[in-house]
Amino acid sequence: MTSTYRKSLFLFATIMLLASSAFAATITGSVKNVTTGKPSVGDKVDLLALQQGMSVLASTKTDAQGSFSFSVDDLSSPHLVRATHDGVSYFPAGGPLQPGKTSTSIDVYDASNKVDGITTNVKVVRMQTDSGNLQVMELFAIKNASNPPRALNGEKTYQFNLPEGAQVEQVLVQGPGGMPVNTSATPEGKSGKYSFSYAIKPGDTRFEVAYHLPYSGHASFDPKMPGEVQHFLVMLPKSMTFTAKSGAKFSPMDDPTATVQVATNVNASSSLAFEVSGTGALQDDQQNANQQGSQSQTADSSQSSGMSADNRPGGGLGPPTDAPDPLSKSRALILGGLGVVLICGAAFVVSRSNQQNANSATAVPSAVVPTSTTSTPAVATQTAVAQPADKTSMLLEGLKDELFQLEIEKQQGRISEADYEAAKAALDQTLKRALARKA
Repeated sequence: MTSTYRKSLFLFATIMLLASSAFAATITGSVKNVTTGKPSVGDKVDLLALQQGMSVLASTKTDAQGSFSFSVDDLSSPHLVRATHDGVSYFPAGGPLQPGKTSTSIDVYDASNKVDGITTNVKVVRMQTDSGNLQVMELFAIKNASNPPRALNGEKTYQFNLPEGAQVEQVLVQGPGGMPVNTSATPEGKSGKYSFSYAIKPGDTRFEVAYHLPYSGHASFDPKMPGEVQHFLVMLPKSMTFTAKSGAKFSPMDDPTATVQVATNVNASSSLAFEVSGTGALQDDQQNANQQGSQSQTADSSQSSGMSADNRPGGGLGPPTDAPDPLSKSRALILGGLGVVLICGAAFVVSRSNQQNANSATAVPSAVVPTSTTSTPAVATQTAVAQPADKTSMLLEGLKDELFQLEIEKQQGRISEADYEAAKAALDQTLKRALARKA
């Protein structure tokens, strides 16, 4: 072997070593137990490769300070870190580690099979017809406000009822700060009762159940609530008819695209029986059908960007994925069609309107609206110029927009919890004032 050859070989080896070391690095992080306010010791932590089907590249456990580290050979692709505490998996609030980022942190919570402070804020039933079937999508918006914060985990974390004969097509769940993922609903005998076994973490969790029923133009329903529910909504195409049976207390909500009926502050013993008749599709689904031709021309670009059409009633939570949202810091919660946020806002207006009507004999004093960046100047302007008969609908539209923007800011982390509550209180006061003036 000549001297020149040996020098060339040595130079090549040195270059390769330097090139490989340029990509090698250490990913570090920490896990905090929010329930106790202390570092979480002994939790299993996995390093996942997003571009390899969420495969586990390495595993470790947190030390006495709640810290962990991984040696990686390549930082040019995104990685995801997952911590498991009390049998529940958690991910960083910021989503996957993007190329070049080497540190992260994860919040976890103690888990129990019994947790106080879990409520159902909204249940939505959306219906439309298709080829002799009634296509139904039910959305459950659940809030875990336990104090100290804990996760509910077990075999039956949430129970609910579906109509007799329901054929379940898909079940999705969206945990706090995450993207929709596929899950399952377990039937309990033949009573129509089902249960989820998905851990309900502190914050907002949304379940979606899509199913169909045989339909010949008319159907009766007698929904049973999973405990206390703040707002129960039924949504139909304008071409279908909703009829509440005797004793059922529903109020119509003004919506230009669908028939919407709302019942507020209901529970398992509430009478909510109703009938539907006729045929039709919700407007967003009709638009999807009309746009299928143009969508097929852009299918490749939609697939490459992770977008897909959803033909379930109202669109639902969106396409499922096995990873938390990598854009959680810059993307609002995606709910197709009329989302749960707007539904909550609309139901809020209906409930407050009903309360004002019930207490019409009592004067409601004008309230000074606190100054807020998320208050309702648009609402004030619209109600000032609207005719008296249109004030309520104008207020509804303005309030829906403001609540939607407020929820977006909350989901994006651009507003603190205190400011969020203050802004909602301001909207409440604005509504009281407008309704008092109308009275």
